[in-house]
Amino acid sequence: MFDIGDKVFYPMHGAGVIQAIEMKEIQGHVVEYCVITIPIINLNIMLPRKNLAKAGIRSVVDIQTARRIVDNFHDEKPSSDLPWKERYKRNLELLKSGEMQNSAQVVQDLLYRQKEKPLNSTEKQLLSDAHKALVSEISIIKDISAEQADELLQA
Repeated sequence: MFDIGDKVFYPMHGAGVIQAIEMKEIQGHVVEYCVITIPIINLNIMLPRKNLAKAGIRSVVDIQTARRIVDNFHDEKPSSDLPWKERYKRNLELLKSGEMQNSAQVVQDLLYRQKEKPLNSTEKQLLSDAHKALVSEISIIKDISAEQADELLQA
C-alpha cells in the first residue's frame, strides 16, 4: 500500500507523488482516495486507494535501475523491422505497461526510426508520450526538473 509522500508512476500519465489520502463518501459508502500530483503535465489525480494496482500504479524505480536505463539509452537499436501498424501496436503496449525500461525502449526505437525517415503523426504522438513518461520518472527519482532530466537523456 502506498502512503503520503511516496513517489509513484501512473502509466500513460507519468511519475508523481502521493500528496494526500482522503476519505470521500460516495452513495453512502466511505471510500479512501489517493491524491497524486503529476508535475510534468500539471495534473492532480484522485484514485480509490483499493484500485491503485488495477490502474497500474507502481513505485518509481530505484536510482540504480534508472542510472542503468539512462546509461544504456543510446546503445539500443530497434529490435525488429515491423510494418508501422504492428510496430505502433507493440510500442503502445510497451508504453501502457508502465515500466520505465519499456518507455525507454519505445523512445529509442522511434528516435532511431526518425533518423531514417520522418515518423507519421501517430508515431510522433507516441514518441512524445513515451518521452514525457521517461523524463517524468527520471525527474522524480533524481529530484530534478524535467528539463534537467531531458538533458540527461540527451547526454
